[in-house]
Amino acid sequence: MTSILMVCLGNICRSPLAHGLLESKLPPDSFYVDSAGTANYHIGSLPDQRSIAVAKTHGIDISNQCGRQFNVSDFDTFDYIYVMDHSNFENVLKLARTTFDIAKVKLLLDFDTTSQIKEVPDPYYDKISGFETVFELLDNATNFIANQLLR
Repeated sequence: MTSILMVCLGNICRSPLAHGLLESKLPPDSFYVDSAGTANYHIGSLPDQRSIAVAKTHGIDISNQCGRQFNVSDFDTFDYIYVMDHSNFENVLKLARTTFDIAKVKLLLDFDTTSQIKEVPDPYYDKISGFETVFELLDNATNFIANQLLR
């Protein structure tokens, strides 16, 4: 089984959306998708209500996800680690033990060749429209990733 981890800062806004989107595009018998945050702010918390609402309007239920912090053992568990922005990318790389660990870590939007935006903005302090924008960015990027993984 191929395992994929989506990572943002708090694991309540961006990575839960990316997790739900990619999970909805891949067969569950062949792929495992999860999410985590680099910070410990929201361990055990549900995704932000605005993320849940935006996902729901697009037919995706992320309300059962639970916030957790990225840890070194994630390098052993996951084949691919997709990070939302440069800051979190650097935070994940600081925990890498080997070049094999480093090779697993990618910026999520690098896979959307149609986008000029290379970091998923954090919508936490934004209105629901910011969450919709993030959803659209993540939807496009996860389409590219799913297509690549399903080849």
